[in-house]
Amino acid sequence: MAQQPFEEWYKSMPSITKAYMTGCFATTMACYLDLVSPLQLYLNFSAIIKDMEIWRLVTNFFFFDQFGLNFLFHMFFLVRHSRMLEEGSFRNRTADFFFMYLFMAFLLLVINFVFYTHSWFPKLMFMGPSLAFAVVYVFSRLSEFCSEMFELQLHAIIFG
Repeated sequence: MAQQPFEEWYKSMPSITKAYMTGCFATTMACYLDLVSPLQLYLNFSAIIKDMEIWRLVTNFFFFDQFGLNFLFHMFFLVRHSRMLEEGSFRNRTADFFFMYLFMAFLLLVINFVFYTHSWFPKLMFMGPSLAFAVVYVFSRLSEFCSEMFELQLHAIIFG
């Protein structure tokens, strides 16, 4: 029996990318079905410190937005670049790739906490989009093709 295209695509996805994408989709689906509220997921340092709501350190990375164009674009860029990183620069180094995700998440939490202590800076409640952009940034820095394409596009813009 032939597999469906989505099933083939999902099964061929690397493990860390698949796990994170599935977690993001499941979290968004749980919010869509009102099984959990985004108010229970967002990053709130006072609730983490005072009420010991430790899960907020993790769950804020899994919620992007309700299903819509914003969610679709974030998932597209995240899955595409994460997959290319995991299959390219981090081939056969799954633990290193997972550690990179943990390190980026830790840095984002530290930066957000520093800004949290200052009342003049706006607070980021969900860090999923920031983590997605960090993955795109790492991909662009590690990919020679990406830098070559930028140079070609820049050359085309300048010299017509």
